[in-house]
Amino acid sequence: MARASTSANRRNDIVAAAIEVFAEIGYYRATTAQVAGRAAISQPYVYRFFTKESLLVESLAVSWERIVKAFQAVIESASPENLELGLIQAYEGIVQSHRSEILLQMQAQTIQEAPIREAMQQGMNDVKNLVENAFVRAGFEDADKKTSDFLARGMLCNVAMAMEMPNMMPIR
Repeated sequence: MARASTSANRRNDIVAAAIEVFAEIGYYRATTAQVAGRAAISQPYVYRFFTKESLLVESLAVSWERIVKAFQAVIESASPENLELGLIQAYEGIVQSHRSEILLQMQAQTIQEAPIREAMQQGMNDVKNLVENAFVRAGFEDADKKTSDFLARGMLCNVAMAMEMPNMMPIR
């Protein structure tokens, strides 16, 4: 059992290293050797678990899951009148604490390889559906439009963060 736990931990270490490396220098410029170096393991050990492409897909899954879990926690605890603000605050917290994951998602939006595009589409759809269903249950009028506006604001938040231009985001 300890071996499986160690293997799972190393896998997580590899994904965490990949998120940082890909976010810093870009998916196409990054190498698995750089990821291995960041994770303090050998490159063949990276290949035991991942190809470069599957490593990006897994990294994206981790980043989307973080957003979904944070939003689910807000949805389960916030009153309807505090729902949107709670979601905004949860996302702002992720942007601050997991900046590399957001930068990674931004880069992956432009990658055309099918598995990566599918990971991005799945993640965005999961978040969109979660938020829209929460807005519907909260009784918001035009929940679909409100969801679209919410997601667009989140994307603007990403751009403002990436460009270090907080003035792009109006104060709530």
